[in-house]
Amino acid sequence: MSLSGDPAVAGVLAAPRLWPARVTIDLDAIAHNVGVLREHVGGAALMAVVKADAYGHGLVPSARAALAGGACSLGVAQATEAVALRRAGVTDPVLTWLVAPGMDLAPLVEQDIEVAASTPWTLQALAEAARATGTVAVTQLKVDTGLGRNGASALPLPSRDQGTDWNDLVALAVRLSAEGVLRVKGIFSHFAYADAPGHPTVRAQQATFAEAVALAERAGLEPEVRHLSNSAATLTSPEATWDMVRPGLSVYGLSPVPDVGSAADFGLRPAMRVSADVAVVKRLPAGQGVSYGHTYAVDHESTFVDIPLGYADGVPRHASNAGPVLVAGARRHVSGRVCMDQFVVDVGDDPVAVGDEVVLFGPGEEGEPTAQEWAEAAGTISYEIVTRFGPRVPRHYVGALAEELA
Repeated sequence: MSLSGDPAVAGVLAAPRLWPARVTIDLDAIAHNVGVLREHVGGAALMAVVKADAYGHGLVPSARAALAGGACSLGVAQATEAVALRRAGVTDPVLTWLVAPGMDLAPLVEQDIEVAASTPWTLQALAEAARATGTVAVTQLKVDTGLGRNGASALPLPSRDQGTDWNDLVALAVRLSAEGVLRVKGIFSHFAYADAPGHPTVRAQQATFAEAVALAERAGLEPEVRHLSNSAATLTSPEATWDMVRPGLSVYGLSPVPDVGSAADFGLRPAMRVSADVAVVKRLPAGQGVSYGHTYAVDHESTFVDIPLGYADGVPRHASNAGPVLVAGARRHVSGRVCMDQFVVDVGDDPVAVGDEVVLFGPGEEGEPTAQEWAEAAGTISYEIVTRFGPRVPRHYVGALAEELA
């Protein structure tokens, strides 16, 4: 199915320009990044993580670009994301890893969506769905090797009352597999400190994962894929590759380890560019405060421009008086507080006109700020910066792939 086969995407492609701001996504960059990541892992398979609307880049277009770049499967957090991919015509393997009691898993089983299991109740629910639909449920078992989040624990627990022990999960998976209602396709885990490659937990989790896999295989399971590496581990810990890697952020061209290397250092191309058109230009006198609370003022007459993007769109309020922008070829910053729908920039005496484009961030190749710079200005990580930009701001897809799939 083409990009325009997705109603949400088709609406953006066909609608007249009604919004004075835009998020531009380079699909070729996403495909390129997947290719770069594949080079890092040799012959291992690559699952592209497209959760959270593909980190704000658009679920279906980004998924198609990642597959075009060589990804063999897709990973999402929520079941609704997996179903959306199937409805868009994506037939490649899809894994979803967050389910809760009471969810109807039958539609997932029927659509050949792999469901991760961290607890026995998840396996029981999958077995019930398999029996009801007459279809074998496919799962991947999640083992907690030290992150302390979801996953059946491979480490000693003070109590097994909650059924979160790896031995229990494996034993049940073996029984249900023997019954013929379940197929365990994979085993996976997640790092706690992959963005700090030298941290002792990185090596410890690898050892724990190896033990957990060995236990499952001794019990009779034969997983096709075993995977542990996220973006950071894919780029910095080759020894943790196993059969598959599971990158997310790096698929979109951002470095998960900015202290180790930039996107450019790793050969990645940022895919997202956020820009807006100047809505108002006004000359203000010395001492005039701007935006809520008058947290910004200058001691001389200056020109201020109003940008129609705010925290409701994804601009972090924590970047007030700090977020960098490119205006009329010059670096400036947010002046005053970021508002719900807009923010103000002091441009001094630069000749800026209504309708001129202001770039919040992009690849950085033309002097514009990057998502990493915004992260530093807001005291957060680049993951949050790109995923903050929600559907209110139209996405525009560019590159050869966008033309091919449109």
